[in-house]
Amino acid sequence: MLAMPRLSTGPISKANPALLWLVCVVLGFSALNTPAQADPEKPQHVSLSADLARQQLLISWFGGTATTFDLIILRTEFNETVYYKARVSATVNRASGEYRFIWTSDVPLECTSLSVGVRSRDGQKTSEWSQNQIQGRDFPTNSRFQMYPQDRIVPVGANTTFCCIVEEGKVFKSINYSGTEIKATRLSRRSYAATAVSQTASGTTGSNVICLSTDNKLSGAVVFVGYPPLPSNFSCETHDLVSAVCQWSKERDTHLVGRKRETVFSIMGRSCAEKSPEQKCTLRQWDGNWTLVAVNPLGRHSLTDSADISHRVSPVAPVNLTSIAHAWNATLYWEWTYSSYSSLALVCQVEITSHGNKTELFSGGGLRSVVLSDLQPDEHYRVRIRCGSQRNFWKWGNWSQVLSFTTRAYVPNPPDVWMWMNRDNTGMVVWKPLTRQQSRGRMKSYTVTFWNLEEKLHTQVVPADTYSVPFNLSQMVSFSDGNKVEAKVVANNVDRSSEPSKVPLRLIDVEPLVFSRVVYGDGGFRLNWEHNASATCSYLVEWYDALCMRDCAVDWIPLAAGSTNVSIESENFQPGVRYNFSLYSCPSDAPELIQRWQGYTQELVPSSSCHLSVSQQKSDVILTWNEIPLADRRGYLRGYNVYMNNGFQLTLLSNLSNLGMRSYTVKGLPVGSYKFTVKAYTSAGEDSGTTVSIKMEDTDDLILEILASLGMVTLLLVIATVVCFKKRKWVKNAFYPDIPEPKLPSDWSRTPGPLDVKPSLHSMVHIVERPERDPSKDALVIIPEEDEDDEDQAVGDEPVDTDEPQSLRYYNDAVDERPIRPRFPDSSFSSASSVDSANTDVTYTGIQTSCSSLVFQLDPQSSAEGHQHHSNSCGGGGGVYWPQMHPTALGDTSGPASSEPLLDSQAACSGGYKPQNSWHLDSPTQAGGNNNSLGSPVSIASTQFLLPEEEEHEGEKRASATTWFSNLLSSSRP
Repeated sequence: MLAMPRLSTGPISKANPALLWLVCVVLGFSALNTPAQADPEKPQHVSLSADLARQQLLISWFGGTATTFDLIILRTEFNETVYYKARVSATVNRASGEYRFIWTSDVPLECTSLSVGVRSRDGQKTSEWSQNQIQGRDFPTNSRFQMYPQDRIVPVGANTTFCCIVEEGKVFKSINYSGTEIKATRLSRRSYAATAVSQTASGTTGSNVICLSTDNKLSGAVVFVGYPPLPSNFSCETHDLVSAVCQWSKERDTHLVGRKRETVFSIMGRSCAEKSPEQKCTLRQWDGNWTLVAVNPLGRHSLTDSADISHRVSPVAPVNLTSIAHAWNATLYWEWTYSSYSSLALVCQVEITSHGNKTELFSGGGLRSVVLSDLQPDEHYRVRIRCGSQRNFWKWGNWSQVLSFTTRAYVPNPPDVWMWMNRDNTGMVVWKPLTRQQSRGRMKSYTVTFWNLEEKLHTQVVPADTYSVPFNLSQMVSFSDGNKVEAKVVANNVDRSSEPSKVPLRLIDVEPLVFSRVVYGDGGFRLNWEHNASATCSYLVEWYDALCMRDCAVDWIPLAAGSTNVSIESENFQPGVRYNFSLYSCPSDAPELIQRWQGYTQELVPSSSCHLSVSQQKSDVILTWNEIPLADRRGYLRGYNVYMNNGFQLTLLSNLSNLGMRSYTVKGLPVGSYKFTVKAYTSAGEDSGTTVSIKMEDTDDLILEILASLGMVTLLLVIATVVCFKKRKWVKNAFYPDIPEPKLPSDWSRTPGPLDVKPSLHSMVHIVERPERDPSKDALVIIPEEDEDDEDQAVGDEPVDTDEPQSLRYYNDAVDERPIRPRFPDSSFSSASSVDSANTDVTYTGIQTSCSSLVFQLDPQSSAEGHQHHSNSCGGGGGVYWPQMHPTALGDTSGPASSEPLLDSQAACSGGYKPQNSWHLDSPTQAGGNNNSLGSPVSIASTQFLLPEEEEHEGEKRASATTWFSNLLSSSRP
């Protein structure tokens, strides 16, 4: 080592150039001889290894001579720093010189690629970064939709980060955890991460995490959130005195389901895979010390137990149970599965079930049978048994199977017998049904025997479900010397018969005692009576429904001698029902009625109202009502309330507490309408009431109104009579008109000839004068109405009622050229002859045909072949005109047709108008072959009059009044 010259520190007065040069040379050589400090060496052989399940990255390298390193981790795609630490604490393998560092990522390692750099550090000097990276699952060649982590198991309350790698070309939308969206962060071009915080326990199928793209495509993962195992109550016991059975219970549910996630239990390194409702594991040998270990993916828990085998004996259930049953007891037998129980001191518990449960205890060494006592005859029992160690009792063993058996029958108890007497000395012997314990076997029948002092009068056997037998005491005592008759009742079961129960029967010859009221309270009727010091007999209290008058359903209770009170309770008591109670002394010898009571368990309002009637007496109103039946009272009546009812409000007029008073008078009411309501009431309240109405009227004014009404009726009758007398002509014309007579003002005589005329629809005659006359057109035709404008109307239409008559016109000179439309089936068979007469139209009125039998010529060209006559039977009716033809007046037999068919059809009509029968033809038959009878009564040239004979005319007058309305209706226009 080179010696450095000593430098003076004092002031230099003068510079020495030689000395300065020497110093510079020495310093230069020193610098050349000192070596330069080099940078630390870069780490070599850096490698990366990923534990995807634990999200851990193992980084290893060789560092040469360096012992301190810096570490940096970046997301490769965005070059974002995830982790950086200077002077990391890396573990080193002294033998190989390898350094290792484990980094745990918050994000699954599959989410994106990571770049890792390591450099050596020496003080402030650092080496270059090593270059290495690990590939994620978001590289472009892996373009599918992905979600990480998959099937992760985490504890309750943890935070878990999930990442979603969107499908190539898709746009990320959201990440949802258990249906709730959570905030996401972008890690790379396609990767997004979101964290679920404070996770709660999942269901059996885990919690779902869903990643969605904008086009609703999705990918998902499942995470299981649960608890580590926590067993408790670990203990071991023995059943066979050799092996050990260890049991434990789960403290809580881990919420981890599935073979890979469930908890695994083991004892002393032996796996326990037994499946049972209780967690248990069987070990072949008793060790005395045991350790239970419970493990699941979230953790492990262990428990220990130790005990001596004699302190942990839990016997198994007895098997093969049998029994031998008697009437009052039974012996129970069983067997043990293990022979070691023959010397084991045991205590056993027997549970007996029959209409209730009871338990009996038995103890002994190697116990195999017990005797069950205090049983009931003919009773069905069910038993089971379990046992425990008598010394160092640990706990009861399991229950055995249930054994059923039935005890034998025995003599039944005597029945409780009483009697019920009607007022006519008839009655019933009644007894209470025996309970199962009392019957001591299935009941078969009852035997009832009636006895007097010396002999048996009558015996009757009734079925087991019958509990009464009627009797007639008057007939029975007539066969005996005394008046004492008793009934004996014997109960018969399937095995034996009971001792007889006796009850004396008595005649009722005294009036019953007065009933006292008794109040129901504390669950019963409390009855009290005075004590008779000399009385040595017992007592009996009977009760029944007070509404019953004959053969009542009676109940009773026997009491010991010296009793002075009793509380009567029964499940059959009903509210609103009155009950009668009777106290008898010496019921089994000579019953004597001592006292009677009546009472209700609960009083109710009456179920019906009284019938109310009302009447007026001058200015007073008298209300009367009847008594409410006992069945409808449902309590003790306290009285009646009388109200004035205005429809909206009831005003109390009076409260009648006297039940015998069932009428009330409301005095001094003015004229008007009133309503009254009467309500009966008990201690429970009023009934619905009955309402009546009355209208008050002044009696003097009523008589005057009646007289005034009679006077008005008389006056109206007088006025009607006077008016009808003054208008008698009008009345006669309206209801009894005269038949009009045809009048011919000029000479109508012509040569007789037949004239066929169609009957007119109407019965009026109009005479119309014509200024001109054309002999070639003389004819009698039908002229239609002026307002007949329907020319297409069908021929044969039925006539319609009208007020205007239809005219038949006869033309002596000219005929209207208008077409003729007949209103009935028409024929052209009509008179074509000329009639020399005045220019006059003749219309028949007042003569109406009611017969539709008309004769028409179908075709004027067919006259040479004959005529067709159509005749229909008449409809009947008065006032119908039928011209009558004498067969000898026709004379000419060479005509085209005979008139006999027409006469026959006309003769069939009845009740019509008939002119004189003595008319004759005035004009002969013309040469044309047409029989135009101008001498006919329908011809205006006839010399005969259209007048009926005297008796026929009078008949028509009598019929005119009855056909006036029908004529009026039938005269309507068609």
